[in-house]
Amino acid sequence: MRALVFLCLLMPALAVQAQELSNWRDSASRSAIVEFVEAVSREDSPDFVPAAERIAVFDNDGTLWAEQPAYFQLFFALDRVRAMSAEHPDWRTRQPFKAAIEGDLEAVAATGLEGVLQLVTASHSGMSSEQFSEQAAAWLSQARHPQSGRLYTQMVYQPMLELLGYLRASGFTVFIVSGGGAEFVRAFSEPVYGIPRNQVVGSTIEMKYDDSAEQPFVERLPAIAFVNDKAGKPVGIQRHIGRRPIAAFGNSDGDFEMLAWTTAGAGRRLGVLLHHTDAEREWAYDRDSHIGKLSRGLDEGAARGWVIVDMKKDWKAVFPE
Repeated sequence: MRALVFLCLLMPALAVQAQELSNWRDSASRSAIVEFVEAVSREDSPDFVPAAERIAVFDNDGTLWAEQPAYFQLFFALDRVRAMSAEHPDWRTRQPFKAAIEGDLEAVAATGLEGVLQLVTASHSGMSSEQFSEQAAAWLSQARHPQSGRLYTQMVYQPMLELLGYLRASGFTVFIVSGGGAEFVRAFSEPVYGIPRNQVVGSTIEMKYDDSAEQPFVERLPAIAFVNDKAGKPVGIQRHIGRRPIAAFGNSDGDFEMLAWTTAGAGRRLGVLLHHTDAEREWAYDRDSHIGKLSRGLDEGAARGWVIVDMKKDWKAVFPE
């Protein structure tokens, strides 16, 4: 009798929480997500998962906010290189810095991953962690997307913001697991997503403790310590969280290993890929894209039981109004 009373009290609460997904159309994707959340959240369910183990991980670029025509952190790095160029006159004749100063994205892309890493390490180092966070936050407060004209923090996906809230209301702890820099994402994760800084897993730069000044600090060094992408994502999760998630959300083949590892665990699991199909409200891209390529996930996702969210069909809105 007591269990029945508890269930009667719980079911309306879960229904209200699901209704908060107001910008998700009544589709198979939405139903699969809601059914999973209800199954692992109800204490009377055979698939119930204790709150401590109810962990969901989200990629950031292309999953929580947009990523075209280039990763937003790259735009930050380009602006930082331009701001620093007066102190480095040799950059004006040396690639990839010359292309960055001139705002030539194609020339930057031509330098490949090595060139991009040079820009990132040069523009993200030589300062304390606090100074970097202040620079990133200041940039995010005023920099605008080159095509939409919106602040980058306004290029977040409204349906995903609703999903984050729904999961939290259902007892989940939500982490960002990004290929981008951890400290860059931490500069906006809490005010934009409601995700605390300590719940962000990302790529990291080398650092060292320095107590030579009046106040000791952690200095950022010009070298990459860890790339949290592809096979690195499960490793980053294990190092930082120490527990295999029960739900993982991504949008590209860079998230494949994270979803594969998550859904391979025991018990009820959920893997979700966001497919960018909406050229009118956002961008349409997948197999041939230079950013956020999605090919293997499309080929194998359905057979693995993953939910493939179709942005055009499944979402009523893309960005916040």
